[in-house]
Amino acid sequence: MRAVKTLAKLIRYAAVSAVSTVTALTLLGLLVGVAGAPAGWSNALATAIATVPSFELNRRWVWGARASRSLLRQAAPFFALSLSGLVLSTLTVHIAAAWATSLGWGRLARTVTVQATNLATFGVLWVFQYVLCDRLLFRSPPVPVESRSTPA
Repeated sequence: MRAVKTLAKLIRYAAVSAVSTVTALTLLGLLVGVAGAPAGWSNALATAIATVPSFELNRRWVWGARASRSLLRQAAPFFALSLSGLVLSTLTVHIAAAWATSLGWGRLARTVTVQATNLATFGVLWVFQYVLCDRLLFRSPPVPVESRSTPA
């Protein structure tokens, strides 16, 4: 039963990640493609905006938190992790692009390398964020001993 609950939670977590990714990519496309804004700043803004629904959906839908949110215990670490993901992915993508360029790879190989690096970086962070949310940020308080049911 616990494995089924964990799997259901992982599926909901993946769905929230998909919503967040679509939100960020849509905003990024609008800012860069329509508004002509610089890509770096647009990426940072799109990521920051997409983090808000991601936080709330994770807190309420994935982990079922109904109590009021804690800005210090929940929101700040969640947003800090999202910001560190943005910084880390930007750094790793930059390094991968420079490496591919130094090898003389063409545009397609360089692009695939950059995309694979971005995906791998966020994949690792995705797992880390799940564990952090599950174990620290949105964990349920322990059930008091006297309210636990005892087998008859």
